[in-house]
Amino acid sequence: MSNLSLSTDTKELLETVSVATIATALYKRGLRNQVIQDVHPVQRKGRNMVGPAFTLRYMPAREDRNQLVEFRNPKHPQRHAVEICPPGHVMVMDSRKCAHAASAGDILITRLMVRGAAGVVTDGGFRDAMNIGELEMPAYHNRPASLTNLTTNEAIDINVPIGCGGAPVFPGDILVGDDDSVIVIPAHLADEIAKEAVEMTAFEDFALSKVQAGASIIGLYPATKDESLKEFSEWRTKNGR
Repeated sequence: MSNLSLSTDTKELLETVSVATIATALYKRGLRNQVIQDVHPVQRKGRNMVGPAFTLRYMPAREDRNQLVEFRNPKHPQRHAVEICPPGHVMVMDSRKCAHAASAGDILITRLMVRGAAGVVTDGGFRDAMNIGELEMPAYHNRPASLTNLTTNEAIDINVPIGCGGAPVFPGDILVGDDDSVIVIPAHLADEIAKEAVEMTAFEDFALSKVQAGASIIGLYPATKDESLKEFSEWRTKNGR
């Protein structure tokens, strides 16, 4: 696990910016595959999910190892992960992009929320998704799935590097989810990405206001004309940005 911590200031900044803007900031640093693909909010919350990653890895199920009796084991990795995920963290599950069977259901996800998790993400599916969507805690998945995860997946390892929806996730990386999607910020970049994304968001808000007023995007977005930068500076002063 990364020994870097998520500061309150960085968390608050990341709560104000979009996944798309963060993706551009990471792209500038050569990181092109940090958006978790084909994963969406179970229900939109109108606010960002932000927290360090706590991971669970699934592998293909082998029938003799994946009977319902396995859930009697108090150290069953799926159940155990829910009980030890640190408050403020986002539980991220590598479900092999398989939504044929559920990564978890509403009882486990409710327990995760009650324990103080910042959110939950899987590249598989959730059962009881309609109930999970009503929870206060943000949750992201591929699609609803009714079958138990034992059908196709075995929870095998906790808090190790994983792939989720094609994105590399290391324990302690910072997850940000908005009403569109989820992105993974390498922990050591979180502070600088947060600050840059806030600056980018200010300019994007300015550019959008100009376009809404009828301005052409040529020379404005991106700002290749000096007059656009001058107008942006004036806009920031006027709007306290």
